[in-house]
Amino acid sequence: MRLLKSFWIVLLLFPLSAQAIDTKASYALLLDAETGVALFEKNANARMSPASMSKLMTVLMTFEALESGSISADEEFFVSDDAWRRGGAGSGGSTMFLKARSRVSVLDLLRGVIIQSGNDACIALAEGLAGSEAAFAELMTERAQELGMSRSTFINSTGLPDPDHKTTARDLAFLARQLINNHADYYRLFSERDFTWNNIRQTNRNPLLYANIGADGLKTGHTQDSGYGLVASAEQNGRRLILVINGLNSKRERAREARKLMTFGFRNFQRDLLVEAGQQVTELPVWHGDEATVKVTTKQRFDIVTPRSGRRKMVATVTYENPVLAPIKTGDKLAKLRVTLPGLIPQEVDLVAAEDIGKGNIIGRAIDSLVYLMVGN
Repeated sequence: MRLLKSFWIVLLLFPLSAQAIDTKASYALLLDAETGVALFEKNANARMSPASMSKLMTVLMTFEALESGSISADEEFFVSDDAWRRGGAGSGGSTMFLKARSRVSVLDLLRGVIIQSGNDACIALAEGLAGSEAAFAELMTERAQELGMSRSTFINSTGLPDPDHKTTARDLAFLARQLINNHADYYRLFSERDFTWNNIRQTNRNPLLYANIGADGLKTGHTQDSGYGLVASAEQNGRRLILVINGLNSKRERAREARKLMTFGFRNFQRDLLVEAGQQVTELPVWHGDEATVKVTTKQRFDIVTPRSGRRKMVATVTYENPVLAPIKTGDKLAKLRVTLPGLIPQEVDLVAAEDIGKGNIIGRAIDSLVYLMVGN
């Protein structure tokens, strides 16, 4: 029988005093964008009504269609009577002020969604991409599940109230990472501060774009059911954070809480290099090999999120199945390096063999087996 063994290494000791924080938001999640490490969370896995923040899924579906070549940015979609009636000027909701039975380019519709939060623009995109909004909403949910947004269900393209239209702060943060990391060419649209259509100029509703903290997207939301919410991202000195908040009482409270949490994340945490790509981390014992141990390393550099005040109480462990059985090829995944810090989720990277280890001779293998039976490991 092969036993699971953990090898513990204490790497660094420094003072630690991470600042505590809270928020008036009912739901919140603050992420380091590169690592996905949560710096603060509150009801992040609870299903909630996302309002217009769910338009980010409509945007993602459109970005993917553009980049696959199935549509083009200058292709014009038809604005149906239904899109105009439910999302246009007379609907009482957020609108791009589209004219019924007009044709509008995909790029302009995207600006209408991202900058103006137009429900009419969302419906026009949904109908242009899938034939109907209902069919598009099914595709939204299907794509969300494929991406791992397991607690999200979309009933429409707009986020207008529906008891079954739900997502979570964590799913929305993951969606934001998708938009930022995989669609850079179109993500820039989120930073545009105003857009004029039908001679009506509207400004971007994201309050952090005007806060001088490096914000460059993403999307606000508000209905009576959801309260005021925001998915936002900001970058300072090469480090990006993603924030999701929802359930606030006013635009002013949303802006205040968003800025407070972003500022907390940038001031109190940093990303540090722990292990260079290819750097040896340790050696693992080998069973039935022509060598007694095998060197293990990382394939890529391993950055971790740490409190700016230091790494005291940080524990790094290498977990592997002991004994490691020969033969071993360079690059074989053999272990995990896991780092834990108070208040943060564990951060992990795979460790791989840095060398080939062949099988030992029959006598050596027999001795290994005898020792293992006698002492266990």
